[in-house]
Amino acid sequence: MNALADGTVDVHTHSVPYTAEALRRPGSPAGPWLRIDSPDAAVIMLDDQEFRRVGAEAWDADTRLAAMDEDGVAVQIISPTPVFFCYRIPVQDAAVLAEAANDAMLALCATAPDRLVPFCQVPLQDGDAACAELERAVAAGHRGVEIGNHVGDRDLDDAAIETFLQHAAALDVPVFVHPWDLPTGPRLDRWMAQWLAGMPAETHLSILALLLGGVFDRVDARLRICFAHGGGSFPFWLGRLDNAWSRRPDVVAGCERPPSSYVDRFFVDAVVLDPRALRLLVDVMGASQVLLGSDYPYPLGERPVGGVVRSAHFLTEDERVAILSGNARRYLGGAR
Repeated sequence: MNALADGTVDVHTHSVPYTAEALRRPGSPAGPWLRIDSPDAAVIMLDDQEFRRVGAEAWDADTRLAAMDEDGVAVQIISPTPVFFCYRIPVQDAAVLAEAANDAMLALCATAPDRLVPFCQVPLQDGDAACAELERAVAAGHRGVEIGNHVGDRDLDDAAIETFLQHAAALDVPVFVHPWDLPTGPRLDRWMAQWLAGMPAETHLSILALLLGGVFDRVDARLRICFAHGGGSFPFWLGRLDNAWSRRPDVVAGCERPPSSYVDRFFVDAVVLDPRALRLLVDVMGASQVLLGSDYPYPLGERPVGGVVRSAHFLTEDERVAILSGNARRYLGGAR
């Protein structure tokens, strides 16, 4: 069976590189590594500080495949856990970590190559290094790349990042954008507000950068790019963006056409967890631009995977099939 052709595809899942101390960069407080406590438990560390506890589902193929079978998922696209992007550490260290993490990802996916699809990471703080690692990783077997939605104060319309996106388009490599390095402060440190409010805002901002920064007017239309978590708050506020573009062109400028005319240039995943939100997402983006995602294995994701899409009464059967699998084939394979 060709699982990609015949079954549900989850485009938004994560793993951690099960390489323990090999990733540690002593003296780099922002540099992550994995402290392995037992065969089934580990802690993602930032220097000597605990960041997140993870279990075997984050690195063990059998555990992952069992969960996929339980939820009726044929294929997972697996991307890095964003804390491992390491855009804030020296590029030399970030490049070494990216290569090690990408090779660990290939080893994970090699256990079930028809069901587990690897996406690499790159040291995006340096355009040349990012392009070089993308080329190496794709040659080794990676099918796409995950990037963060910004590098410090540089957004996705930064010249070097735009060059990287153009390079991905030229290589016919899909790009998955995930929020990371979220804002912090007293008002965001309560109730997981960084994840509940910061992630949607960060994703919205990165889409604005591609639109109002004119990237979609300059970058090859072959670029296939998907934004996590339903595009954040962007779909809800597209009307506000169009209104600002038409009424305040002195401030809100940069793209040649109204922002809403570009929604066919990018995808969003369906990790919105509510059928009302999914309906808005489909109404704004079009069913052709929405991909199934879950955020597996993390607790704010959707289980069972695809439950909201499968139960959404407002979708036609063709739309449901497209979101569950067909759109992912276009995203991975480039057919438009």
